[in-house]
Parts: sequence; structure tokens; C-alpha cells
Amino acid sequence: MFSEAEKRTMLRIARDSIARRLGLATSEESPPITPAMREEKGVFVTLRKKGRLRGCIGNIEGRGPLYEGIADLALESAFGDPRFPSLTADEFREIDIELSVLTKLTAIENVDEIIVGKHGLYIKKRFSSGLLLPQVATEYGWDRKTFLQQTCWKAGLPEDAWEKDAEIYIFGAEVFGEKELLKDKAD
Repeated sequence: MFSEAEKRTMLRIARDSIARRLGLATSEESPPITPAMREEKGVFVTLRKKGRLRGCIGNIEGRGPLYEGIADLALESAFGDPRFPSLTADEFREIDIELSVLTKLTAIENVDEIIVGKHGLYIKKRFSSGLLLPQVATEYGWDRKTFLQQTCWKAGLPEDAWEKDAEIYIFGAEVFGEKELLKDKAD
């Protein structure tokens, strides 16, 4: 669990990274990096505009310090998510940033181990794989079976692919965002 100050710092890192790319002013002082932010952890950066998805990119496993991953993935979410055009300076003030810091993946044998709202899913079969964060099932009101089907669909697999010969992994995430933590977003 991260402290509120660490969460605020990580959100600031994400926002400042995007602001710099857009040529907008950012704080000159570097935020304090704690030992927890130096650990290698998987993280997803989600951007929302007026409550609607505007970009989401992440890594399942850490590939360096968490704070560096957040900065890099914030840029990917804003400018590299193929589902959306690049974020513009005009949109910048309208986005809310959410971070999902992941726990390690755990392979499961029985889908009854999946707790909707607590676990995210990663399904892998042959050369295809798909991942959905824990909060996605809750946001859409899915049950376990629908969550499994939707993760298969995201992987480009038939919705029943989870039933046979698929590798199924669960993970947790500490999810936090500007909407709940920051009343006044930085410019």
C-alpha cells in the first residue's frame, strides 16, 4: 500500500510527463522518490476525459523503477494508444489520470479462485493474450463468466477459449486517481 503522498507524487509524475511532451509548463522541482516508487512493478496508466476512456497502456511486470514506468506509460497512454488520436493541449486540462499498480501474476487452475472486483485477469492461449484490470469488471457489472469471456475477446480469442487449454492468471492492483486524490490538477 502506498501512502497518500506517494500516490499524489506518482500522479504528478504522470501528469508532468504528458505536460512536458505537450510543451506546457510543469513544476521545476522534482518530486520526492521513495523506496516503494523505485521497486519494479507492473503498472497501467489510464486517461479518462469526462469519465470516458481516453487512453490506457501498461506493463504487466515492471521493467525498471515504478516511477520511470509511470512517466513512460503516461506518454504511451496519451500519444501511443492505437484506439485514440494523440492527446492535444486543449484536452490536457480535461483528463483525469488513474494508476493501477499491479501485484505479481498468479496462475490458477480453477476459475472459482477469481474474485470479481478484487482480481484482474490475464489469459494466454497459444500466441494470443489479453488482460483486463480488476476495476473493469466492476465498472461494467460483470460476473465471473462474463469477465472471463471479455478477457478472451480482448485477446482476440473465442469467448469460450478460457474453458480449455488456456493459461489463466489473476492479479491484484492498487488503483488510485486524480479524481479522488487531487481536487486541483496541476496545469
